[in-house]
Amino acid sequence: MIVPMDSVDRKILAAMQAEGRQSITELAAKVGLTVSPTHRRLRDLERTGAIRGYRAVIDPVALGLTFEALVFVTMKQEDRETLLGFEAAVQEIPNVVQAQRLFGDPDYMLRVVTTDLAAYAQLEDDVLSAVPGVLRLNSTLVMKHVVSDRALPA
Repeated sequence: MIVPMDSVDRKILAAMQAEGRQSITELAAKVGLTVSPTHRRLRDLERTGAIRGYRAVIDPVALGLTFEALVFVTMKQEDRETLLGFEAAVQEIPNVVQAQRLFGDPDYMLRVVTTDLAAYAQLEDDVLSAVPGVLRLNSTLVMKHVVSDRALPA
């Protein structure tokens, strides 16, 4: 849903993307309002879904997740039941940190993190290839992150 917003709302979104833990007082100073209207606007942005939530951005290396692959998935068939079943199954695999349905071939792209190549190979062999409806998996290994966790243009 597109939420109508003015330049002040966009400033609030930009400031919150840069630092989600700042106080309302700090945010108000950045956007040029007093605390009360800033707080009201922030709550409105949360209520309408423009702000979907708050989270910490964790360094995968801190968790020992030093291996990343992009996995392109081609489905055997593309009926509704097969696709919904695949999507539900993928949501239950913790190592899949992002999944996107694509137009054309392949059908899906998964971003998968593991501790190393051996752990990834086991995940692909034992889990990903066993998801119902999968015809083919094609993996590309991530060498380096050039742009990561970038804020959306506000």
